[in-house]
Amino acid sequence: MKIIVDNKIPYIREALQNITHEVIYVAGKDFTPELVKDADALIIRTRTFCDRSLLEGSKVKFIATATIGFDHIDTSYCKEAGIVWTNAPGCNAASVAQYIESVLLLLKLKQGKKLEEMTIGVVGVGNVGSKVVAVAQSYGMRVLQCDPPRQDNEQSDKFCSLKTIAQECDLITFHTPLNKAGIYKTFHLADSDFFTSLARKPYIINTSRGEVIDTQAIYYALNQGTIAQAILDVWEYEPDIDLSLLDKVMIGTPHIAGYSADGKANATRMSLDALCLFFCIEAHYNVSPPPPPFPVVEASSTDEALLNIYDPRTDSSNLKSNPTQFEELRGNYPLRREKGAYTIIVE
Repeated sequence: MKIIVDNKIPYIREALQNITHEVIYVAGKDFTPELVKDADALIIRTRTFCDRSLLEGSKVKFIATATIGFDHIDTSYCKEAGIVWTNAPGCNAASVAQYIESVLLLLKLKQGKKLEEMTIGVVGVGNVGSKVVAVAQSYGMRVLQCDPPRQDNEQSDKFCSLKTIAQECDLITFHTPLNKAGIYKTFHLADSDFFTSLARKPYIINTSRGEVIDTQAIYYALNQGTIAQAILDVWEYEPDIDLSLLDKVMIGTPHIAGYSADGKANATRMSLDALCLFFCIEAHYNVSPPPPPFPVVEASSTDEALLNIYDPRTDSSNLKSNPTQFEELRGNYPLRREKGAYTIIVE
């Protein structure tokens, strides 16, 4: 069995040695029809677009993307061609929640915001959004949840409209998939009309997909003072992001909110499990990240300890200092562990 693998997927090489010895590792952008034509399977990330132009005429039977999102896979073509695909839902949910929690702690510890007096709107309440809801509630925030697909399916009164979010929230965070059409369209969900409708000058966070927010609309909102600030981890036109917008945002990071080592290991493990299930392979492998170099964190409070474990200002500073290095910063992201890997001592 021949497998082509994105060379930035971590913790996978040793594990794959227990599955097959015919593996080719390449950069995600370098997958070509010539390369994949005699492959049985692909293991990819978001930088590889799996569509007819890449796959037609190939032997590929199975694609695993080590990501939550799968808008880089032409699912209609895969169905037509008989290619089975899988993603890794929820793999990095805790990692994104860690990113959001750190942003909340920056507002609390560095800007003096009283989180318990703020209302946060969570737009998209799936695996990630649900964890963000729990984090916000743990800080005493009032939480509004907006998820039209879930609201329609569950007929629950715990959800509200995006209009209500725009009217009542001091902070709005997006955790939706990217849907470019249909009744649940999320492409430019936050457009000029959305920003015009805001009532409370909120902070805007996006860790979902860059296209969920209209770049020009949020740039104008920042200039006009319609919003307090923006925290953006995802951008339209990645990696060729709008540098003027990057310069204005409070926190700007290179699509790494979900890039904790724990989340990456989960995604790799889920992809390999799916591969083995599809090809009826029995294999034993271990996929786990290394321990943090300093596993004991001492601080004057738990809040300070958590911010010491992960402070997104470091990633933001790196991107703002090297804005053309988006892919390099993302592809060579340093080890980041979630809080469960640490022992916290409050002095």
